[in-house]
Amino acid sequence: MTRGILWQLLIVLAAVVFFNYVLTNLSPQTPEPVVEVSYSRFKTELATDNVSSVTFDGNNLIGDLRQRAALDGAAGGVDDKSFLRFRTTMPPVTDTRLLDDLQQRKVDVNVNPEKKPSPWATALIYMLPWILIVAVWWFVLKGMRNRQGPGGGVMGGFAKSGAKLYTKERSRVTFADVAGLDEAKQELMEIIEFLRNPKRFMRLGAKAPRGVLLVGPPGTGKTLMARAVAGEAGVPFFTISASQFIEMFVGVGASRVRDLFGNAKKNAPSIIFIDELDAVGRARGTGLGGGNDEREQTLNQLLSEMDGFEAHDEVIVMSATNRPDVLDPALLRPGRFDRQVVVERPDWRAREEILKVHTRTVPLADDVDLRIMARSTPGMCGADLENLVNEAALIAAREDAQTVTMVHFERAKDRVLMGSERKLVMSQQEKRITAYHEAGHTLLARLSPGADPIHKVSIIPRGQALGVTQQLPVDDRYHYSRSYLMTRIAVSLGGRAAEKMMFDEFSTGAQNDLKQATELAEKMVCQWGMSDRIGPLSFNRGEEHPFLGRKLASDNSFSEHMAWIIDQEIEKIVKAGDQQANDMIAKNLPALTKLAEALLEEEVLDRKRVDVLLREAGIEVKDEPMDKPDSGILLQGELAGGAVES
Repeated sequence: MTRGILWQLLIVLAAVVFFNYVLTNLSPQTPEPVVEVSYSRFKTELATDNVSSVTFDGNNLIGDLRQRAALDGAAGGVDDKSFLRFRTTMPPVTDTRLLDDLQQRKVDVNVNPEKKPSPWATALIYMLPWILIVAVWWFVLKGMRNRQGPGGGVMGGFAKSGAKLYTKERSRVTFADVAGLDEAKQELMEIIEFLRNPKRFMRLGAKAPRGVLLVGPPGTGKTLMARAVAGEAGVPFFTISASQFIEMFVGVGASRVRDLFGNAKKNAPSIIFIDELDAVGRARGTGLGGGNDEREQTLNQLLSEMDGFEAHDEVIVMSATNRPDVLDPALLRPGRFDRQVVVERPDWRAREEILKVHTRTVPLADDVDLRIMARSTPGMCGADLENLVNEAALIAAREDAQTVTMVHFERAKDRVLMGSERKLVMSQQEKRITAYHEAGHTLLARLSPGADPIHKVSIIPRGQALGVTQQLPVDDRYHYSRSYLMTRIAVSLGGRAAEKMMFDEFSTGAQNDLKQATELAEKMVCQWGMSDRIGPLSFNRGEEHPFLGRKLASDNSFSEHMAWIIDQEIEKIVKAGDQQANDMIAKNLPALTKLAEALLEEEVLDRKRVDVLLREAGIEVKDEPMDKPDSGILLQGELAGGAVES
C-alpha cells in the first residue's frame, strides 16, 4: 500500500514537470512561414530600407520585409503591403551599431521577455532527485527493520528467527497429496482437529500434545507431511530449519528461538515446524564448549519454551529427524515431544498410491501397470519413486515419445537400482569371467529354496559394477529366517564359486560379494542371536543405525575372548555359505555353462529367459507368480531386495 502511494506521488510530480516545461514552451503557430536568412543578408536588407520591424527573441532575431520579392526571387514589383517574415541568428560578437541602424531606418523594434518557469516547477525540479534518494533509503531501512530485533540496529536483525509463515491459502499441499502413511496422517489429523475445535477435547479434560516428532528414514515424506499439515490446518504455520538457529555469535540461537515462539504465541492457535531437529537437539555435554556451547544454549532455550513456566497450550511444535538416537533425552520426555510418529518405508500398496500421485501430470501409455511397478520396487520410499517417475519421463522425452511406456519405466528402474550403462571396452577373457561370475549368482538364486526370485541378470557395466544380478522379492519382508539368511550368503558367494570352478582361480570381482556376506554373518552372530555357540546374546560391534544404515562406534562391551569367539562364528557361517555355493555349482556345471554362454551372446537375461535356459540344461524349475505370498522372518529394509554387484 505504501509503495503504491509513493508511485502515485512520483507520477504526479512527473505530470507537473511535463505541463510546466513541455506544454508551456509550445509556441503558437505563425500565420505564415518563416524564412531563415543569414545575418549578413539581414544587414543588406536593412541597409536598403527593406526591413519594417524586428523582434529580439534571445539569440534569434525575427522580422518582416517590406518586399517579398527580395527573398522569393519573384519577377516584377510586389505590393509594399505584402510582407515576408524572416528569422536570423545573432552573431556571438555583439553588434554595437545594430540598434543605431535600426533607429536611423525607423524600424519597429520589439523584445520578447525571457520565459521563466513557475516557482512551483522550479522547486519540484530541485526536489525530485532528493525525493527519489529518500524513497530508496526508506525502502532499504524498512527491509532492515523487518529483520531487526527489539533492540533495533543492523545487529538486531540476527535475533529474528527468519521462520516462514504459511496459511491455509498459501500452502497448496494437503493430505490428498500424501499417499500412504495412513497412521501418521490419522495422528496428525487429530492434532489439527484439536486446534480447530479445542472445546471438543477440553470438555473431557484432554490436552493437545505439546510436540510431535516425525521419525523415519530419509525420503519417506516427513517434510511433505508437515507441508500437508500446513495446508490442512486453518491456523498459522511457522516453518524453520534447525540449522537456522545457529550463528557465529553466542546467544543468537536462543534469541531466535524466543522470537519464533513469541510470534507463534501472538498468532495462537498455531503450529511450529522445525525441520532436521538433530542440528540443535543433540544430547548436551558432547560439544567442545560445554555449557557455553552455542548449540547447547539454543537447545536449553528450546526446552524452556516448549515446557517452561509459561504455558502455551495452543502452540504445537512439530519436528522431523532421521537421527532420533542422538537427540537429548529432555526433548523426548512427555510435555515436550509427547508423540513420536514413525514414518516408515511404504509397502507395495502404498507405493502404488505414491506412483499414482507422481504420475498425475505424466501421460502414461496403456501398457503401464503401476501395481507391477510397485511390487518390483521393494524398499523404495516416496523420494525414490518420484525420482523413478522422473527418470522414466526423461528417457521418454529423449526418445521424443508422446507417452511414457512400461519399457521406459523398466529402463528407469534399471538405472536407479543398478546405475547407468557404461561403455567399457573389455577383453574377451574378462567378459567370460564376468559372465560365469553372474551365472554363478543366478544359478544359486534360482535353485536355492527360499531365495528371492531373479529379476534380471546383466554383464553390461553399470555404475561401478561390471555385471549385476538383480533379485526382487515377491512381497515386502518384515521378518527373515536363518535359512533365508544362509541362502542369501550362499547366493552372494555363488559368483566366486563359479570362477573357482571354471578358471581355477579367484578374481577381484567378488570384493562386494565378500563384504555383503561378512556383514550379514556379523549381524546374525552379534545382533540376531543366530549362533549356536554364542546363543541369545547381543553385542554392539559397529551396530548400524536403524535408518541411515551407517555403523556406529563400538563400545567394547565384551571381552577379547568373546571377540575371538564372535570372529570364529562369523567365519563358520561364511564358510558354510561358501560350501553350499561350491556344492551347487559342482552339481549343475552344464546349467552354469548354458547361462554364461547366453550372457556372452545376449548380455541381459530376464527371469523367463533364465528358466528357459535351465530347462534346456535338464533342470526342472517351477514358475513363481508375482502375487505369491511371502514368508520371511526378521530384518531391516536394506535386505528387502537388492542387487548382487560384481
